Amino acid sequence: MLRVEGLSKNLGEFDLSDVSFEAREGEYLVLLGASGVGKSVLLETIAGICMPDTGRVLLGGIDITFEKIQKRDIGIVFQNGALFPHLTVEENVSYGLRCRGEKGKGIRKKVDELAEQFGFSSIMGRNIATLSGGETQRVALARALAIRPRCLLLDEPLSSLDRGARSEIRSLLRRLKRRGIIIIHVTHDYEEALSLADRVGVMEEGTVVQIDNPEKIFTRPISGFVADFVGIRNFFHGRLVAEPADKGGVSEFISNGNGIRFSVLTDKKDGEGNIIIRSEDITLSTKPVSSSARNTFKGKVVDIFPARIGMEVIVDVGDELAALVTRGSVERLGLEQGKDIFVSVKASAVRFIGV
Repeated sequence: MLRVEGLSKNLGEFDLSDVSFEAREGEYLVLLGASGVGKSVLLETIAGICMPDTGRVLLGGIDITFEKIQKRDIGIVFQNGALFPHLTVEENVSYGLRCRGEKGKGIRKKVDELAEQFGFSSIMGRNIATLSGGETQRVALARALAIRPRCLLLDEPLSSLDRGARSEIRSLLRRLKRRGIIIIHVTHDYEEALSLADRVGVMEEGTVVQIDNPEKIFTRPISGFVADFVGIRNFFHGRLVAEPADKGGVSEFISNGNGIRFSVLTDKKDGEGNIIIRSEDITLSTKPVSSSARNTFKGKVVDIFPARIGMEVIVDVGDELAALVTRGSVERLGLEQGKDIFVSVKASAVRFIGV
């Protein structure tokens, strides 16, 4: 287990302030936060690049707060890979092993195995400057894992990649979850969190303000800041049942909650995952409306309250859905607690994110 206890660091205009959390063996923990909240400083402090003013970092019960970087049993991958430009791909991956005193065939065997697993066997002799973004991150991940660390730190590893490379590296990171090591991944992208995390932590002003499983983070934020930052109230976990291509790409998603079924416009294959629906994409009406919306449910209003913009209406349709409407709509529809109402949302407005 990795345990961070009361970690603080004053950097002049910015403070990392009293950060505490735990990451269990084999857990993939994603820390979400806007730019400038201290995500990278936190990782660098755990890695030993930056020394804290107060607090402790423990790995496997051992205090490593002021231990040398080489002896922490921690690997780190940065946003741009941070590979050594004067070394080849092979030399980069073997660097940590050589620093630990390993030699000869033992190094070559481990490097070859990693190259095969990460899909870059054909570019081992290449110069780093010739690599694509996706290749760079594959090599950076392999270099970090070559020393077989107990904990892997990922600092925005997907943010500089194009869409295709991002999808490839995300699949690779899912496979890494099965290695049983602790992974801490910082990002500002909630889609990364949904597709990868066992648990999600949200950072605000240099500290972690909430940490929980993704469902609770996105449906039960503990503060206005967390709710505003994640921006999602309609989040459901379940399974996608993909339809044949001749069905126009509309598949069915079955929620694990109460088995509510949603039509989803997606090209994703069958599998477990999450759907998210923006509150402003939900339409309310007092009777069924003839429209292009594939999802229409009858429910009961359970709550109405002011939102940052307009009014939020919570409707129980078996699972609770949050709709964002104007004050005028609340009055025109005569909305109040206990009123029966119809909820509609287009299949194209339901976003599926696989896990």
